Amino acid sequence: MKIVRHILILFALIALVVSEAGAQKRKSLNLPDFDRRRFHFGFIIGFNSSHMEMRRLGPQSPTDSLHVIAVVPQTGFNLGIVSSLGISEYLKLRFVPSLSFAQRNLEYYFKRADNTWITEVKPVESTYVQFPLNLKLKSKRLNNFAAYLIGGANYSLDLIADENVDNVNKNRDDIVIKMKKSTISLEVGTGVDFYMEYFKFGIEIKMSYTLENTHIQDNTVYSTPIQGLYPRMFLLSFTFEG
Repeated sequence: MKIVRHILILFALIALVVSEAGAQKRKSLNLPDFDRRRFHFGFIIGFNSSHMEMRRLGPQSPTDSLHVIAVVPQTGFNLGIVSSLGISEYLKLRFVPSLSFAQRNLEYYFKRADNTWITEVKPVESTYVQFPLNLKLKSKRLNNFAAYLIGGANYSLDLIADENVDNVNKNRDDIVIKMKKSTISLEVGTGVDFYMEYFKFGIEIKMSYTLENTHIQDNTVYSTPIQGLYPRMFLLSFTFEG
């Protein structure tokens, strides 16, 4: 994803600038004992770009009019509570129960017998209650700045997943894509912490990869061509810890 590359480059530039500034002049430390404390609490807000890896079955017949299914990412947002347990000065165990609003659109491109095209869009909306448990490995402080790596697992419960909806005898406009309610994902990311006078402010980017197929096959015109859907989520988050 282009946006991921751009943000990674931005973080590298920020780290380079801060490192150069710190090498030239040592500043007084804000919150000097922050990382020695056992527990930290705070909150997190952020934005997400939701995507899905799709595995598609081939044409169902020689006259199959469906030529393309495209997954189009959409933007959502996250809000959560940060609970951090200090294992050591540089290693933290972080639990961040969150509420996440996400959407992906499936665009179906059908070709008629007269060679004209029809596009039909099926949104896949989700409201996740998420329970990520991550390890955070932090660098040594450079004045009031530190970088870190983060990774772990995330259990998600989709509150609005249409797992049990009955699509039989529905009009095409009313048919929904059925998805599982609960999923487990792996997460990996990086971030930077800025030690302010009264709190610590962090900027974090993270990728979430769902391991299992979350699509429920119910043999509709929109579901039959799909072999599997594997959600992916890119998150840009801002943390505030005291």
